Formats: sequence, C-alpha cells, structure tokens
Amino acid sequence: MSLDPLFDFTGKVVLVTGGSRGLGHEMVKAFAARGAHLVIASRKLDNCEKAAAQVRALGGRALAVSAHVGKWPECDALIESAYDEFGRVDILVNNAGMSPASRSHEMPESLFDSVLNLNFKGPFRLATQIGHRMSCAGGGCIINVSSTGALMALPQAVAYGAAKAALNAMTVSLSREYAPKVRVNAISAGPFLTDIAKSWDPAALERMPLPLGRAGNPPEIVTAALMLASPASSFTTGALLRVDGGQR
Repeated sequence: MSLDPLFDFTGKVVLVTGGSRGLGHEMVKAFAARGAHLVIASRKLDNCEKAAAQVRALGGRALAVSAHVGKWPECDALIESAYDEFGRVDILVNNAGMSPASRSHEMPESLFDSVLNLNFKGPFRLATQIGHRMSCAGGGCIINVSSTGALMALPQAVAYGAAKAALNAMTVSLSREYAPKVRVNAISAGPFLTDIAKSWDPAALERMPLPLGRAGNPPEIVTAALMLASPASSFTTGALLRVDGGQR
C-alpha cells in the first residue's frame, strides 16, 4: 500500500499486549500494514502465532510471546524477549485487560487482585521498564488503553473502573517523568463489539445511550492508536483521547 508519511511506521518495533484478538488485534494489523514489526503478547501462544503470521504476510517481522502481563516476572520476560529479538521497542501499547461483572460486596479478593493486576499493575511494570529504556535510547511512545469506566459510574465493575482510573493517572504522571524523550498517552475506549460483546444483552445493544446510538466496531479504534503513535503527534503527551461514541 502507498503509505501516508504521517502514518508511516516502516521499521518501527511495536509491542502490543492483548494483541491476538479484539482491539489489540486491530491495532496489530494496522501497524503491520504501515510497515511496523510487531511483538504480540497474550496468554494463548497459538492465537499470538496466528496474528504473527498475518504480520509476516504483510512483509513485517513478528514475535509471538505467551505472557500473563498481570504478573511482573512474565512482564519482564516479555520485555527481554522483545529486546533480544529486535534490540528495541519504539511503541508500547498496553492493551490487555479484563472487566468481569461482580457485585462489589461479593467480589473475592482473588478476583479483585486479578482485575487490578491485569489492568494496572502489569501496564505499570511494562510502561516503566520500557519507558526507561526508551528514554535512555533517545525516545519512544507509550499508549495505554483505558476505558470510559474510569470516568463514569460503573456498577458491578467498580474494581475495573478504579484500575482504569489509576491507569489514567499513571499516564499523566509518566508523561511528565519520561519527558521530553518519551510520549505517554491513553485511549479511553467506550463499548466496542469485540468478543466480550457476545455476552451482552442484545436488547441493551439496541438502546445504547450514546449520541452515536451504537457500540463501536473494532476497526474504529485504529485511527486513534495511529495518531497517538505517529511522530507527527510529537506535541501530544499526557493526553486522554476518548473513543466512545460520545458516552458521558
């Protein structure tokens, strides 16, 4: 394809967690189509390998890594695998997450820990360790995939909303800590029709209380990620970009 110079990622190394499906997979395909090499991480290696094969078919290099990014030792192993393969990471997309529904007073500690670990603890480890390396190497870009659940009432998913609110705060603070060499931004995603939507009430999908009147289609996340990652967005850091159909 003919590449727009504003969105040319030729030779860039992009690490995407949760990159084998959903919004992460859409971002993987978009970066690969624009010349990037990809590190694709999720818990299921087979799914990562399938996504990696798509990247290679587009002419890029790809590394598939099985990693539970809610666990710091696995985050560290993922980082080492990426640097061993490519020598650097130019763009980190912290996309992996989980949002199980649970009545707050019934939520077991183990589930609470899992939600906080995957949505905040792991992204913190990856962003800080890779962000430091980026800063020492001259620059880079980090994109944290957050949620409108951090900005509005989210009954029965309180821990998830709190974790994403922490992710938002982390984004702003790290954008200052690693400035001026590393830009750190967040995408605040609304409801998207990924695999998780299969469990949603069909009637609720028909009456989405959004100005656009519907949930998002996964490819609609792509332009936000490309814009924040583009070197042309060199004056954008510490931003929270809402991609939520106008949800308030």
